Amino acid sequence: MKYRILALAAMFALGACGTTEEPKAAATGAPEKLTLWIMDGSVTQELLKKFETGYEAAHQGVDLDIQIQAWDGIGERVTAALASTDAPDVIEVGNTQVAQYSASGGLTDLSAKVADLKGEDWLPGLAQPGNIGGRQYGIPWYAANRVVVYNKDLFARAGIKEPPKTRDEWLNITAKLNKGGNQGIYLTGQTWYALAGFVWDEGGDLAVQEGGRWKGALDSPQALAGMAFYRKLQALGKGPKDADEANPPQHEVFAQGKTAQIIAVPGIAARVLEVDAGLKGKIGFFPVPGKTADKPGTVFTGGSDLVVPVASRRQEEAYELVKALAGEQFQTELAKAMSFVPNRASLAGVLSGEEGTAAMAAAAANGRATPNTPNWAAVEATSMIKQYMTAVLTGGDPATEARKVSESITTTLNSGS
Repeated sequence: MKYRILALAAMFALGACGTTEEPKAAATGAPEKLTLWIMDGSVTQELLKKFETGYEAAHQGVDLDIQIQAWDGIGERVTAALASTDAPDVIEVGNTQVAQYSASGGLTDLSAKVADLKGEDWLPGLAQPGNIGGRQYGIPWYAANRVVVYNKDLFARAGIKEPPKTRDEWLNITAKLNKGGNQGIYLTGQTWYALAGFVWDEGGDLAVQEGGRWKGALDSPQALAGMAFYRKLQALGKGPKDADEANPPQHEVFAQGKTAQIIAVPGIAARVLEVDAGLKGKIGFFPVPGKTADKPGTVFTGGSDLVVPVASRRQEEAYELVKALAGEQFQTELAKAMSFVPNRASLAGVLSGEEGTAAMAAAAANGRATPNTPNWAAVEATSMIKQYMTAVLTGGDPATEARKVSESITTTLNSGS
């Protein structure tokens, strides 16, 4: 398979952006390369291989080059690709990133293709982030939110019969699980989407609008209370304080069988089973607990869009690839393989009866989004929230560190305004 993780800018400079070599198909009769960037963790290798084989068989003369991209540093790599003369033909991007990329002028306007893509059937909340100023730059691909993924065997051995319903119960059972060489939870110091949920549960926010300007809000008492809970939970495991959930990949940690819980989208179970198929039937799911038992914790509702760079030299072929990836057949297969919510309302029933999907749906009822501004992508790209979390977890004064990151968020969100 032609898959590789391109995590470093240096690697990008060498090849991730494509080459300056002209396509050889016309001159040599060789298949024409069509490059697709897919984010690490979005699709299993098995499903990607199946799609690649089927797509090339149905599109003679196309060599589908699927390149797996790490989330770490992806903003810089996509920005560089959009500014290049030979960008990838189709790119998967986080739905919160479309506004930033479209502002650069580097994305193809696909508004005229919405009807052909059955846009009337798209989930409204999934389609909206890709629509900027009334123009559709991002084609909704899938939606997902995080739940707690747990090892049923470790829960049973600890005498835990039911998942927790409240934060206090969650802390108590996690401490109980954190024995006998096992860790109750693997939570890194920079899993900021989880922190966002705890902040929202406390009534705080990442940033707020005041008088037409944005203001970082992680220094509010409510946000600090969310960080305090994160510290308690993170301390009940052995997750590194200076890394995010991709370093090392948390599905690989969970697959070792010594970790009772991780916070992730349900689809991570498929990645776990790629490492150790022996865990099949032993993986469970429950919503992130809330402060009280009457509703689950607040979660970030995210997802991915497909975009076509203006710099792609194969616009028609790129669109056909988007159409296949966003179409009913692949949407159904992707939803079943990864427990993602498909992009079409008519496909809502494809995951009925799935434990992970049920947990995700329960949590989605209390879902939130990051601040709705193109500059939010810059906040993510600079990792300022991650750095704030590490500073606090390694002994920094929470109030001081929160004030500093809030000032940085304020500056970033109002840049250019």
